[in-house]
Amino acid sequence: MNEIKNTVFTGERAEFAAKNTKYISCTFEDGESPLKHSEDIIAEGCDFRWKYPFWYSKGITVHGCTFHEMGRAGVWYSKDIRFSDVKYIAPKGFRRCEGLRLEKVCLPFAQETLWECRDVTLKNVHAEGDYLAMNCDGMDVDGLTLDGNYCFDGAKNVTIRNSVLNSKDAFWNSENITAENCKIYGEYLGWNSKNLRLINCEIESLQGLCFIEGLYMRGCTLGGTTLCFEYCSGIDAQITGEIESVKNPISGVIRAGSIGEVIAEPERVDVGRTKMIVGESSDIN
Repeated sequence: MNEIKNTVFTGERAEFAAKNTKYISCTFEDGESPLKHSEDIIAEGCDFRWKYPFWYSKGITVHGCTFHEMGRAGVWYSKDIRFSDVKYIAPKGFRRCEGLRLEKVCLPFAQETLWECRDVTLKNVHAEGDYLAMNCDGMDVDGLTLDGNYCFDGAKNVTIRNSVLNSKDAFWNSENITAENCKIYGEYLGWNSKNLRLINCEIESLQGLCFIEGLYMRGCTLGGTTLCFEYCSGIDAQITGEIESVKNPISGVIRAGSIGEVIAEPERVDVGRTKMIVGESSDIN
């Protein structure tokens, strides 16, 4: 493997189509697409200061680097990408990528980031920004801390563990989402989703969990969640503690320590298709 150290690159496509090269403590200054169409690249301790550094790239490993604000739209249309211990300040990172692994990555300006990617692993990632992971397919997420609305909109086949999501309207239009041992805070959780599984989660969501086809819940709390389960079908929910209010579920079973208010309008739903069990043991398989 070629090795380049302590070099400053400027100008458009400075290292276009580079292959089998390791960059150590290098700086990519002004000049678009410095490593476009690159392959089998390692970057360690580098600074990326301008737009579009990795487009149409393959086999990229990035460790201990910083992508500055103008390094926007940094990784698009690329495959087999590994980022670790990276500070990624720029917006619009990671678009239409496949085989993406991010570990100990900080994304403080994650607007429009992780869109339409496939086969994604996130581990100990911190992100701030709206619409994270929109339309992604096949994600394994562990230890994500997110401050930003509308996350995982349209995403499919996602597992999230040990994470904190401060996000209005999480999981809208999604399919096959599992969240386990998570804290989820935000309005209107899960609307228009299919096959949403929530296990041992702490949830606060004003009028959350509505318009869902196939909702499975075990060991969850619903603090401050009102008018939930509206027009949900296929509910199999066991809630620890109280549900403040339930409105017009379509079908299924809801178990809880207590339910404050039940709004069941027979002119809107067949109330006989939903069973509510209050005060029984939460140890349900």
